Amino acid sequence: MNEIDQNLPADEAPYQRRIRSFVLRQGRLTKGQERALQTGWPQFGIEYAAQPLDLNRAFGRTEGKKILEIGFGMGDATAKIAQTLPACDFLAVEVHTPGVGSLLKLMQEEDVQNIRIIQHDAVEVLQDMLADASLDGVHIFFPDPWHKKRHHKRRLIQAEFVKLLCAKLKAGAYIHVATDWQEYAEWVLEVLRAEPELENTAADYAEKPAYRPLTKFENRGLKLGHGVWDLVFRRV
Repeated sequence: MNEIDQNLPADEAPYQRRIRSFVLRQGRLTKGQERALQTGWPQFGIEYAAQPLDLNRAFGRTEGKKILEIGFGMGDATAKIAQTLPACDFLAVEVHTPGVGSLLKLMQEEDVQNIRIIQHDAVEVLQDMLADASLDGVHIFFPDPWHKKRHHKRRLIQAEFVKLLCAKLKAGAYIHVATDWQEYAEWVLEVLRAEPELENTAADYAEKPAYRPLTKFENRGLKLGHGVWDLVFRRV
């Protein structure tokens, strides 16, 4: 599980704190990302804390559906979805600092107000910060497939994790997973089907929901004949 380095100065910004137990493929921050972290985090960032988070207070409204996005990468799809669905509120969780900076920069450029960001391990956020039956949906787009068999135990989509997600979903809420690895799609389908609290919205794989935009990487893959698989399950 992730741990914030307790030896860091108390006044250090949360996005600068090191998250252990991850292989952080950080890369360098651009000047724009660094500036967005400094100016955008105080408004849109939520520091991890092992205590319940009031989602309505975090977003400043009670009527918006609350969607959790796990692992948003550089945030392009997250920002576009939030613009497409302005009546929904998106809690975006990511561990990599350049991605957090990139999403904050996009939010500032496009005046996106319905996203809040936590830079921490999603499992701990789910366990410690989110109340049971508090979410209307979960998005997990293109998680690391860990395609080598000996690494399958590192995959995010596992039975125990799905059970944790189900506890946080309202009745009728959904889990939407998208992947461009067929073997991983088959793995996810098997895991989600095995969870008794979920039902598939399709016979197997779903049509891509209109709200999920095509990424540049995905478009290139499709032109080369590579597949993308969407899975949408609902909490019964």
